[in-house]
Amino acid sequence: MPLKIRSRIIAICLCICINNTFSQSVVNCLNVDETGIIKKAYDSFEKDLFTHYKFGTDSIKTYRTFLAEVASLSIDLKKLPSSNSIQLARDFKKIANTKNSLWIKLSEYENKETIKSSTPSSNKKNEKEILIFNYRGGFIQCLKNTSDSDDFKEIITTLEEDGNVSTSLVSQRVYYIPDKEFCAIEVKNFIAFDIYYSILMVIEKAFE
Repeated sequence: MPLKIRSRIIAICLCICINNTFSQSVVNCLNVDETGIIKKAYDSFEKDLFTHYKFGTDSIKTYRTFLAEVASLSIDLKKLPSSNSIQLARDFKKIANTKNSLWIKLSEYENKETIKSSTPSSNKKNEKEILIFNYRGGFIQCLKNTSDSDDFKEIITTLEEDGNVSTSLVSQRVYYIPDKEFCAIEVKNFIAFDIYYSILMVIEKAFE
């Protein structure tokens, strides 16, 4: 068996093992979500990805192809998202009203003044409508605290301090997490929400 193929098989097996090992930690993290929307959204995200890229069960290739396209701004947003995922993005907007929400209003974000310094200015009337990804919220913090990946933890820590980072740059950083750590369910959930659904929340009106 060629070395390259053997390495790919080993990497896929590692993904399966790691997903099984860490699935319980994500189940525990889901306890911060009283609505059940996070699990529904993640399942919809994975279905969209594997349906669109058609790499079978090759999780690494599927996720990394997605990240590469986001980073290079070449992703086809007309074909990738399903109507279900678009609707879930709209639902996330409706429930962005607590400290543990995945996205919250800028005016309600902890240490708002720090975020303001790195966010384009706006008048007070419109400020409350600006939504930012809640890197300090319960679910994301749970993913960070249960992860064994130092690279992943460092990415979140950096974003906690300055959330005004483009999705393409975040994708680049996540792309280079080593295979063994990249396969962890915590990382995949982060990709689903901070990258995929953050994009959908911006473009969902185009699907009306």
